[in-house]
Amino acid sequence: MESSAAAAEEERGFAASLTARYSEWVVEELDELRGSFLLTDPAMPGHPIVYASRGLASLTGYPRRDVLGRNARLFQGAATDRAAVAGVREAVRGQRAHQVAILNYRRDGSPHWVLLHIAPVFHAADGRVLHFLAVQVPIAAATARRAACLGPAVFAACREEARVEEELPCATHWGEVFVDIDKRGQFDWTGLEAEEPRVASGCDKEKALSTASSIFSALNRYSKLTGLVVCGKRCDSVGIPALSSSLNLSLGRIKQSFVLTDRHLPDMPIVYASDAFISLTGYSREEILGCNCRFLSGPDTSVDVLEEISRHICCEEACTVRLLNYRKDGSTFRDLLQVSPIRNASGKVGLHPFQVAFHVWVSP
Repeated sequence: MESSAAAAEEERGFAASLTARYSEWVVEELDELRGSFLLTDPAMPGHPIVYASRGLASLTGYPRRDVLGRNARLFQGAATDRAAVAGVREAVRGQRAHQVAILNYRRDGSPHWVLLHIAPVFHAADGRVLHFLAVQVPIAAATARRAACLGPAVFAACREEARVEEELPCATHWGEVFVDIDKRGQFDWTGLEAEEPRVASGCDKEKALSTASSIFSALNRYSKLTGLVVCGKRCDSVGIPALSSSLNLSLGRIKQSFVLTDRHLPDMPIVYASDAFISLTGYSREEILGCNCRFLSGPDTSVDVLEEISRHICCEEACTVRLLNYRKDGSTFRDLLQVSPIRNASGKVGLHPFQVAFHVWVSP
């Protein structure tokens, strides 16, 4: 009983990754969409799956409770091409869309070829990656594809095949999904694992893009209810260049309250603000990016301490000070502020334009 309650609580925690950003109803909307897909959260430890569609359960045999919280590599197996996996990994690091035919494994151990389409979900205002979308489209054997598409209207037949699969997502794998789990290993799958890699058809690629488009449409629509609008392409804040994709992804995993400023831009604006900093100050990320850190100052902020910070920045030196700052609602907080230039491996600052400022709320 306790284990069931703990599992339910864990599932609600992963759902919060979606509901906090899109609304309480987004999961119900995603459940209504056809297709095999999942969403992962790169800001959570281990980059876990936070949503799995009903179509994914039909295709892979994994019920939702068995995939939530796990990394998407659970679908890989002994014969999965390492080069294909590396390509996916690089696309995630580069925060870009990617398509690849890959040999995955179902829950019963049987291999199957899918067209994997991944795409980042961006915050429309600051370009942060909130989630990654992964769509899986089954790739039929060449002989089966030729049989399905014979006739003069090949493309029309291909469209009809995609329509039928969307309306009956379990049909293609009905018998395979419900194999008795206790009998796994009694089947010989070496033929499929040894065959030449399958090539996704134009129909498969179109189906993957169509499914992804429907998902982005739902996420965009529901994100407007929370004011955190998302999109499928990076939309950078006006005048603020985007950080490198790998840096942005790494910074998103840091839980401390901090900002990055760019000393090469006029007035040394903030180019990155952590979630903890936003929580501490009460300002939205849209209100922070592009501003100088002095926006936290108020009537009782020490001018002498601000001048001390400026001197250390000009000398490319680190400093730690105590400062009275102001939140958006006008309330004050004692700030243990640590400011430091970011240096390269040789200790030089010149090639790195960023200053990092850690803000620690000191209780009175």
